[in-house]
Amino acid sequence: MKKFLILAAMFTLAITFIACDSTTETTATTATTEPVLVHSQGVTDTQIVIGNTAVTGGALGFVGAPFKAGMEAYINMVNRDGGVLNGRLIRLVHYSDNFDGEQGMTYTQRLVEVDKVFAMVGHFGTPTVSQTAEYLDTLGVPRVYYGTGTSLVYNESATGNEKASFPVQPVYEYEGKLMGARAVDTFEAEKIGLIYTANENGFEIKTGLEAVAATLGVEVVSAQVAGSDYAAAALAIHNEDVDVIVLGMNQWAVQAALFQLLAVGNTKPALISYVGADASVIEAVKPVLAQFDVYANAWVNTIDEEGDITDEFALYQTEIVLSHPEYINNSFAIAGWIAAMVFVEGLKRMDADEAVTWENFIEAMESSEFVYNLGSPLDFRNGQRTGTQILSLLKMEVVEDVAFFSISEGMESVDDILARHTS
Repeated sequence: MKKFLILAAMFTLAITFIACDSTTETTATTATTEPVLVHSQGVTDTQIVIGNTAVTGGALGFVGAPFKAGMEAYINMVNRDGGVLNGRLIRLVHYSDNFDGEQGMTYTQRLVEVDKVFAMVGHFGTPTVSQTAEYLDTLGVPRVYYGTGTSLVYNESATGNEKASFPVQPVYEYEGKLMGARAVDTFEAEKIGLIYTANENGFEIKTGLEAVAATLGVEVVSAQVAGSDYAAAALAIHNEDVDVIVLGMNQWAVQAALFQLLAVGNTKPALISYVGADASVIEAVKPVLAQFDVYANAWVNTIDEEGDITDEFALYQTEIVLSHPEYINNSFAIAGWIAAMVFVEGLKRMDADEAVTWENFIEAMESSEFVYNLGSPLDFRNGQRTGTQILSLLKMEVVEDVAFFSISEGMESVDDILARHTS
């Protein structure tokens, strides 16, 4: 069996000034008729400034701190190798927002209006992304990669300033659909149990799951977690005698839910979100795995068809150990690496002799499909802003007290799976 470690958060608004400065390319002439390029904010002849806010301290710092480290590792590599667009170095400005939407809004405004960032890269956490969406859309500030799966970032046909948004991670509603499809396809479920939290993660996974279940003609019974009472929800689903249990929640909640399922004597398999496909999660829930199987979606792929690690993941490992060797197998750090990588690849597509503007960056991002060798291709053409839609399914394993993920199902989309059941 192949082992697979998944390496799978007020200032006055000067809209007129910023929008004009950041979206318009103009030229002027000197006495020698050489063009003078007008770049967007955050761009000089020597650097490009980007920013993000993410929770990097406190109880949830275990998510944002490695994410930031992964971004920095990629940026450091690019800068060491000579930068981009005629040698410009990339500078990241970061603030920790404690996974709080109001703080996230304050820091986002500071990044845009004071620090004058060119783009938000790794815009992190559902509270901050939700609070700042309208503000950033109004201005048209580019955003590359969201550290959230909220459906707010999902758009099948973006227009205007919406085109400045570039989600990479899967969105929760789509993942809910995938969980429903796999519950039937992999586990032959006729009755699916859902335990979900009362937030975007839970509600959106529930919406997607129920939609696919209706298509396939299977039953879904649900239990919402009331506050922190995972025990009542676990018992309610256990008593329904379901075939498989879906957990619609974030990684810090899934551990509590799994232990409560253990406590009530559950033996049915559980499916969790990709946000829980991390070495720290599997290590924490090892006692659960002696009683029932746990599976996780995964959108990051770090091994090739022969079972060897990919060149891109090997490069990540080489770079991350220079600053944070503790994150060599950390899924949040590899996600940060991907965020920086997709942004830089967009820059590399631009003409180095033209103005570095928001408009030109968006055009470059939409110019062709992204193939980045750590997951399925991304396609932003024709206004598509749908995130990753091809995921694998991993199984949590423990052998001689060593926890790891094995591949249970390969990379597939919802449509791929449904085609086997609706044709």
